[in-house]
Amino acid sequence: MDENRLDGNAAAGVLAEIFNFEITTARVACVRCGAAGEIGSQMAYVSEIGTVVRCATCDNALIRVARQDDGPQRYWLDLKGIEYLQFE
Repeated sequence: MDENRLDGNAAAGVLAEIFNFEITTARVACVRCGAAGEIGSQMAYVSEIGTVVRCATCDNALIRVARQDDGPQRYWLDLKGIEYLQFE
């Protein structure tokens, strides 16, 4: 088992730095298989180089986040793996 594989709630910290709402309860739909669910119920892979949230059904990369900590703080956010992001 991959030690970096966690549930989607593990991505909450870095995503909270970007979004100003409770991101783990937001719903996403996968562009590959169409499965929909809360971000917190997906699979997250967290490492020093970034965070990847993957579809719990087909393992498609839904969200990819990288953060630059040296110098001015910058984020790279890739949402190409999701059909939509729904939140209240």
